[in-house]
Amino acid sequence: MNKEELKKYIDKLLNPKILIIGDFALDEMVYGNTERISREAPVLILEHYETKKILGAASNAAHNVSKLNRGKASAIGVYGDDYYGGELLKILKEKGINTSLMVMDKTRKTTTKTRISGSCNQSITQQIVRIDRQTKTPLSEETEKKVIENIKKSIKDFDGIILSDYHLGCLTDNIVKTTIEEAKKYNKIVVADIQKNMEKYKGVYAITPNQPDSEKQVGFFIKTEEDLVKAGEKLLNDLDIKKVLLTRGENGMALFEKDGNNISYKKIPAYNKKEVFDVTGAGDTVVATFTLGLCAGINSEISMILGNLAASIVIRYFGCHTISIEDLKNELSE
Repeated sequence: MNKEELKKYIDKLLNPKILIIGDFALDEMVYGNTERISREAPVLILEHYETKKILGAASNAAHNVSKLNRGKASAIGVYGDDYYGGELLKILKEKGINTSLMVMDKTRKTTTKTRISGSCNQSITQQIVRIDRQTKTPLSEETEKKVIENIKKSIKDFDGIILSDYHLGCLTDNIVKTTIEEAKKYNKIVVADIQKNMEKYKGVYAITPNQPDSEKQVGFFIKTEEDLVKAGEKLLNDLDIKKVLLTRGENGMALFEKDGNNISYKKIPAYNKKEVFDVTGAGDTVVATFTLGLCAGINSEISMILGNLAASIVIRYFGCHTISIEDLKNELSE
């Protein structure tokens, strides 16, 4: 396949409408210059010069989708009755993500991770401390009911659903089960980006785990080609799913597909090993691109290639980064 043919597939990513359900969060980045050591305690005093708020966790997956399909993304998740809840909704809307299906829970904190970083004239900026504001317990019965109602009334309007699980309590067993049942009712694609407790996601269409999490799930290390194939087949069979896109860092990606009793397997190398700066959020980029590809009717292998291409771009940037259709085309040209 030549570059021009691949560009036509990239254009198709614009069309699908995607619903993202999961643990929505905000990343707050606080920066300062080191001034001196405090007299009150042996700690640095920073002269604050900038605060950035960016989307993290499921919010980053939604942001990646919205950037690629130009705003055809909607969010279902939970936020608190606090300052950061308002900021989360504001930034989601600014990034073209529909927030009308989000649910407020006054008993929970809006998940926010504040990173405080400092620098001086002769050093790079370094993170000093991180402060997490979050409620990790499962949703209350009342809030869970509201989320399920929103899923049931809206899922028919989308081409695909991403379940983004960061283990912060939103994706309860009932919410996952309802999503899978409703998606099958309307013949919608569900892709789960998960790290552990994979049994909960039995019956989804596809999953996009990384290799370390896959190894924990299958119970052995992937050291050889034989191990890789065995792991992929075990995930497909144990979880009753159609596709596994296994991300392998510098070793690229492996795609396993099941059609009846037949299992096929393909793998591709990583497209960028030399300019890796930060892999934060790369998994969100992969699941967004891969899901858009599947929902656009692009075959799984090409969807994997596009996900790999997208990831090769975002890992060159610090923190969570998103890309557009134009970014993908430019990268392909280069």
